[in-house]
Amino acid sequence: MKKGIVKYSLLVAGFYILSGFFSCKPDHKEDARQPYALPDSLFRTLVVDTVKTSKITNAIKFTGMVDFNTDKVVNVFPLVSGNVTNVGVMPGDHVTAGQQLGIIKSSEIANYNASLVNAEENVRLTARQLDQQREMYKSGLASEVDITNAEVNYKQAVAAKTQAEKILSINGDNKNGEYDIKAPIGGFVVQKNVTNGQSIRTDNSAALFVISDLKNVWVEANVYEENISKVHEGDPADVTTISYPDKVFKGKVDRLMNTLDPTSKVMKMRVVLNNPGYQLKPEMFATVTTYNKEDKEAVSISRKDLVFDHSQYYVIILTGQKNVQMRPVELIGMNGETAYIKSGVKPGERLISSNALLIYGSLNS
Repeated sequence: MKKGIVKYSLLVAGFYILSGFFSCKPDHKEDARQPYALPDSLFRTLVVDTVKTSKITNAIKFTGMVDFNTDKVVNVFPLVSGNVTNVGVMPGDHVTAGQQLGIIKSSEIANYNASLVNAEENVRLTARQLDQQREMYKSGLASEVDITNAEVNYKQAVAAKTQAEKILSINGDNKNGEYDIKAPIGGFVVQKNVTNGQSIRTDNSAALFVISDLKNVWVEANVYEENISKVHEGDPADVTTISYPDKVFKGKVDRLMNTLDPTSKVMKMRVVLNNPGYQLKPEMFATVTTYNKEDKEAVSISRKDLVFDHSQYYVIILTGQKNVQMRPVELIGMNGETAYIKSGVKPGERLISSNALLIYGSLNS
């Protein structure tokens, strides 16, 4: 009798347990998640990119240094010996063509002045003698030979005067025994190798001043052997500096030197850049990035389309305001603002580029 009661009690308890279990089963219809829809205010401001196919471009970085464009650099050497005074410029100063940089008090210029004075007097003297010979010839006191000799002397005196004038003109045409050191071009004084009171000679090996037009500069970069085949003359190049980390200077590869430095084993590459505002200054360190297109094509998107989370890249696919989904993608690589995709998206699909991280978070919440 007791065994029957126990069995009956167990059955009743089991019935109530099962009833409680089924009564607690969640209602999937009530908790079904609604699809994410973009708010109107966000949807109106979205930046949307389209997946496309393009040639793979490799970006290669090199270290380099800003230098003068030597085609636009002038070395100012002394044409005469003497003592330097009135030096009024310093390295970094901007000068205009014809501006006085200093003065050389020179005995050579004094001699050139004296030569011109003597030549001018000789012209006047020989002209007077020629007139006298002509008057005497009319009176029968001089022969034609005398007139011819007087004409030759006069022409030689005029030639000597012309020579003296040109010599003085070449040396500044200063008639006070001084030589004006003038800037032959407009630009910046990048070197100054003279001071007031210094004695100089024409056989000095160093230029008094070096002037460069910095509107156009060079960047010389080091190319290691493994990258020699990847750079070519005419390739576009981006240059960045520590001084202007957010600014990219656009240029191109102008020259490859085609010889390796025997010590460092690098080849020199020269990039030519315009220098608006004279921001790039000689001796600045620079990073040069060149771009080399391969003969391969790949699916490409903007780098801004990517969201990185948990060691995986994702994109946000947009089909409509109420049809947004995130999708993992596999990358081949990235080059600047372009990402090359191995799998995950197809050409023609539309990707959300602005506020992608915000939308990604909403899709994950």
